[in-house]
Amino acid sequence: MNVSPQLIEQLVAQALAEDLNGQTAIDGDITAALIPATQQAHAKVITREDGIFCGEALIKEVFKQVDPSVSLEINKHDGDIIKANDTLFTAKGNARAILTAERTALNFVQTLSGTATTTAHYVKELAGTTTQLLDTRKTIPGLRALQKYAVVCGGGQNHRIGLFDAFLIKENHIAACGGINKAVATAKSNHPQLKVEVEVENLSELNQALDAGADIIMLDNFTVANIKQAVELTEQHPNQQRINNKRAKLEVSGNMTIDTLRQYSQAGVDYISSGAITKHVKALDLSMRFLNDPI
Repeated sequence: MNVSPQLIEQLVAQALAEDLNGQTAIDGDITAALIPATQQAHAKVITREDGIFCGEALIKEVFKQVDPSVSLEINKHDGDIIKANDTLFTAKGNARAILTAERTALNFVQTLSGTATTTAHYVKELAGTTTQLLDTRKTIPGLRALQKYAVVCGGGQNHRIGLFDAFLIKENHIAACGGINKAVATAKSNHPQLKVEVEVENLSELNQALDAGADIIMLDNFTVANIKQAVELTEQHPNQQRINNKRAKLEVSGNMTIDTLRQYSQAGVDYISSGAITKHVKALDLSMRFLNDPI
């Protein structure tokens, strides 16, 4: 998942407009205006806790939009492991500009680093297995692309980006379409180049999805015992030998916690998807400090 420079520019502009009430930095930051206009400063941003860093491009864009003359030194790069009290970046230049840019830059970095860190904790639980961790569409509105990028920085994989790039046929879709077979057939007819995933709630629906030729089947709220049965059924299902000699991929979803990941992965599924890595994310604790060295 790559985030375009144009989107980063747009998101930063929106965040700064929110903070400055749509005004310039000079007019909008009334507290920074207490400082002499020509005063220079040297500041560093540290993390108070361990984690995975993410947000380098956002830092650069925030300071660029506030005052491109501020000099930045980025000490950590996206995906790097960071430890408490590590310096993430330093800024040198106009004191007003540094203070105006501070919160917006840190808001992006604390959220994205928190997402990457949470993801890394989940991925660690799957170490040594063949199961891959997927994200979901349960993201902060407006920040999906950034959060999905952070998931990759944390070692996870992106599921579909939105409603446009892959099918995920769920309970209500099935009901409205008139059954699993009809839904899958229509999906393959409408967009034959796209993957078709079907969510099932029991082994009977699993067999229907296999009969229909689904590429991926999501086992929603299955017990570990039922997941093992689902794996066996999928491997033995006669239709699976006719689809490029590859069985449908199995994904487990629904109330996934970091404590249960391993037992689900050991049941033999290909993917575990979790909304928690993007919606229950805990922001990393960051802090900016002005330094006393001469400018």
